[in-house]
Amino acid sequence: MKIAVLGATGQTGQHLVQQALQQGHTVTAVVRSPEKVTVQHDNLKVVKANIFSSDSLKDNFKDQDVVMSCLGFPTSFFSGVTGYTLSMHAMVKAMREAKVNRLITMTSWYTEPNSGTQSSYMIRFLLLPMIRSVLTNMFQMEQFLQTTNDIEWTVVRPPGLRNQPASALDFLTHEGYFVPDNSGIPVGSAVARGDVARFMLSLLNNNTWIKKAVAIATK
Repeated sequence: MKIAVLGATGQTGQHLVQQALQQGHTVTAVVRSPEKVTVQHDNLKVVKANIFSSDSLKDNFKDQDVVMSCLGFPTSFFSGVTGYTLSMHAMVKAMREAKVNRLITMTSWYTEPNSGTQSSYMIRFLLLPMIRSVLTNMFQMEQFLQTTNDIEWTVVRPPGLRNQPASALDFLTHEGYFVPDNSGIPVGSAVARGDVARFMLSLLNNNTWIKKAVAIATK
């Protein structure tokens, strides 16, 4: 397939690009700083674009089969995070103009404000308040995607991320804001970034999660 990847220089995006190339896909890495892409491959094209401008993105989306986003934006204690919604509005507009309708993007567990009530004390009262500005904007982006009837989107929600390559572990999935056990308690706390990329690429041949958000964990 032909895949346009946003966030290709990020820690998860690098795994996504490498795995996609290994699987024989053709990748267009849409980045702000092309010099940060260190991978070289016959099936890899690196282009510079403004992720907040549909005009800048649309030409790079033409003839692509799917747009995949691993974009991430830092938390802010002093102002709201807006990068997720602003970039997604630009992406969707560019996709429509380029006539591409498949989108796979990542957010996180606990994007909905009240979804962390069953999590551990440390996560609920320390971690989530620290990153709430990020989670809030991710949630706003998810809500925006739910209004796009013409886009076949999938949101992948991992928990914490470890800077590790893909494993051979099986995935646990749940259509919700975390993966629960039989008692409704969240299962696990982190997955390898390489496994997030592996799951995202598995969706290319799987229609189960189209127009849905799926929380993931590994067994």
